[in-house]
Amino acid sequence: MSGADQQPRLKIEPLGISLGLRQQACEAIKRAIMAMDIYGHPEEIRLDERQLSQDLGVSRTPIREALSVLEQEGFVRSIPRRGIHVVRKSKREVVEMITVWAAIESMAARLAATRASNTDLGELRGLVDAFRDDPSGHISEYSDANMAFHRAIIRLGGVELMSRLTDTLFIHMRAVRAVTMTQDNRAQRSIMDHRAIIAALEARDADLASRLVREHTMGLAAHVEKFGDFLDAPAGIDERRAGYA
Repeated sequence: MSGADQQPRLKIEPLGISLGLRQQACEAIKRAIMAMDIYGHPEEIRLDERQLSQDLGVSRTPIREALSVLEQEGFVRSIPRRGIHVVRKSKREVVEMITVWAAIESMAARLAATRASNTDLGELRGLVDAFRDDPSGHISEYSDANMAFHRAIIRLGGVELMSRLTDTLFIHMRAVRAVTMTQDNRAQRSIMDHRAIIAALEARDADLASRLVREHTMGLAAHVEKFGDFLDAPAGIDERRAGYA
């Protein structure tokens, strides 16, 4: 079986026939990309227009238009003579993205400390309390809950632009956290950090909540710096990137 045959496929469902097929296709492909493990495969993942057309049940025109929009948004990129690929970041780029996420989320935590309702914070605590025991046996489930926790903090900051700015970061943050969650006992330490963050938010201590969120996320950046060599492209990809960027 060739390497291409072993590539992960997008989990995608057919579209309903209606106006706005380009927008529907764009949203469907984006959801599928955000749900996949883009760093669990050694090569960049190539998207096939014909296959997407079959999976979505539409012609290739709205698929082509949707991929153009997704390229502008940073989810995919077109490489001459190689097709459309899901964007995959280098270790340096991921560390930079984590740093930006830390800045946005720490400000969101500062705002959430005074803006979030008790009900909001109760729901946030529920994401952590669902894993009172060692989450190491439920890494996939905890990884999803972990990202839901961080996105919730940004949402509770009450600034919609923060959520939109982190959308393009989310796909990479989710994939990297899913991989690193199995390393260096990070899952258990993650839960401890989350509980401390919630306690600061419940105490309405904006300074402490902001600092804890920043330190927690920058801890991931430090971990990636140390153990993130798996993020760098396989031999030959960087050279092709340089030629077609």
